[in-house]
Amino acid sequence: MNKTLPAPRWHVYMVRTRDGALYTGITTDVERRLAEHRADGGRGARYLRGREPLEIVYRRKLGDRGLALRVEWRLKRRPRADKQAIVSGRLSRRALLRRLGVSDP
Repeated sequence: MNKTLPAPRWHVYMVRTRDGALYTGITTDVERRLAEHRADGGRGARYLRGREPLEIVYRRKLGDRGLALRVEWRLKRRPRADKQAIVSGRLSRRALLRRLGVSDP
């Protein structure tokens, strides 16, 4: 029997910090990653240390890691106002990809 495990589903997420900053990242488990950011173990992003409370304000399931990396890269380079519009508009996966100019493989 040759069973292959399904590929992990990657997500892009945005976290709002105490001072209103938006941090963007990717992961296969958003809740686990948020717990890592909040923990005092050094596994979370250095940028988020001391900026609690942290709140996930946007997340989308994207698929493979390559697509998630492209979306993250584009989101991180967007102006703050555009990120706010994405968060407040709760863009769907398709609308997010279209807005960022990323093609779906």
